[in-house]
Amino acid sequence: MIVKGLVVKNTGSWYTVLTDDGQLLDCKVKGNFRLKGIRSTNPVAVGDRVSLSLTLSQGEGTSVPSGGQAAMAWIVGVEDRRNYIIRKSQNLSKQSHILAANVDQAFLVVTVNRPQTSTTFIDRFLASAEAYRVPVYLIFNKIDQLDDDERRYQEAMVNLYQTVGYECHQISAVTGEGVDALRPLLEGKITLLSGNSGVGKSTLINRLAPHANLRTAEISDAHNTGMHTTTFSEMISLPPSPSEGGGELSSPPLERSGQASYLIDTPGIKGFGTFDIEPEELTSYFREIFHFSKDCRFSNCTHTHEPGCAVLQALQDHYIAESRYQSYLSMLNDKEEGKYREAY
Repeated sequence: MIVKGLVVKNTGSWYTVLTDDGQLLDCKVKGNFRLKGIRSTNPVAVGDRVSLSLTLSQGEGTSVPSGGQAAMAWIVGVEDRRNYIIRKSQNLSKQSHILAANVDQAFLVVTVNRPQTSTTFIDRFLASAEAYRVPVYLIFNKIDQLDDDERRYQEAMVNLYQTVGYECHQISAVTGEGVDALRPLLEGKITLLSGNSGVGKSTLINRLAPHANLRTAEISDAHNTGMHTTTFSEMISLPPSPSEGGGELSSPPLERSGQASYLIDTPGIKGFGTFDIEPEELTSYFREIFHFSKDCRFSNCTHTHEPGCAVLQALQDHYIAESRYQSYLSMLNDKEEGKYREAY
C-alpha cells in the first residue's frame, strides 16, 4: 500500500510523516533507496513530500490510528524539491546535509555576543539561501543583554545587511521585545529557523509557540558558546494569532489554509560549509558584488586580482564591506582547495 505525506520530524534514524489523510507515522528509509546516488547524511529532510509503503505487521511498526493495527512504514520515494537549504556535512564520508526542504523563507537568528555569530557564518548562510532562492530575514537576538559597545556594533551590522538588502529585526526572545513584529512575517509560511548553538532559537520558538515547550540551556561562560538543546529537526505549528493557543499538526502544510503557519526547528550549527556552488556562480549570490561585477572589464573576472575589476574598485571606495568581501574569498577558497565533493 502506497500513501503520500510530508516529513515533519527527523531524528536521524526515524522520520515522522504526516500523511495526506492526517495520520502521523514513524518511518524508516528503505535501505536500497538510501543507496540511489544520494551522498548525504540525510537523504530525506523535514519538509520533503514523500511516498510511503505500508505493510501490515504484528511486530515492530507504528500504530495506525484509524484501524488500530500495526504497520511497517517505509519511505520509498521523495518528490522533487522546489528548494532547500544545504551545507557541507561535518561527516567527511558524506557530501552534504540538508537542513530543510520546500520552505517559504528562513529566519537566521544571530547574536553579537553570548555567543558571537561571525559575519562569515552569516554570509555563507545568505549565499547558500540565495543559490536556492530562499528569502532570509536576519533576527538579532538578546538585545536585552547588550552593553553600549555591543549595541553600537550590532547597529553597524544591521546597517550593513539592510544596505545589502536583507531585512533585519532586533529582538529579545526572553523579554519578548520586538517579537510581535515577527508574527506577520510568519503567517501562512513554512519558515526554517537556523543559527549557531546558543543564539536563542528554542527560546524564540517557545515565545512564538508556547505549546512547543522546547528545552533551553545556558551559555558556557568559559567559551562563550552555546550548547545543543535541539537534537533533531521538527516542523512546529504556530498559533493563528497571539491570543489563540497552538496545537498539533493536523493537516499537511502544503494543503493548509492560507493562515496556517509553521516553523522548522533545526539543531544549532557551529559552521556553515558550502558546496555545489561553482566559482563563476558565487558572485551572483553576493548581491552587492554582483551589482558592481557588471562593470568589470572581463566577463570571467574572479574579483581577486584582474585589472579593470569594478568589484575591487568598489571595495576600495567602501561600497562593498571588507567583511563581505572576505566571506566571498573564503567561499572561493573552499572550491579551490577541494574542501567538499562535487554534486551529482
